Amino acid sequence: MHGYSGDKQAYLTRLRRVEGQIRGLHRMVDEDAYCIDILTQVSAATRALQAVALGLLEDHIAHCVAHAVNEGGPGADEKIKEASAAIARLVRS
Repeated sequence: MHGYSGDKQAYLTRLRRVEGQIRGLHRMVDEDAYCIDILTQVSAATRALQAVALGLLEDHIAHCVAHAVNEGGPGADEKIKEASAAIARLVRS
């Protein structure tokens, strides 16, 4: 079981909303909308995806990493490194 399992429906709802935003962006470009309006919507979609990513990261740390740390051993170190790498990817994006 993954850390996000309890919130799976909420994540799916958020992702469907993001999917709708992306379709809207496609439509805006297709209809030659004003550049700034498109950029505003790109920013909104980006923030929505970042919110999903942060929620997943929080769930991962609270569930998977915490479980591995409680178990101890090399698995704990691996989960911590994995979480750190995910955080680094999010910060760079």
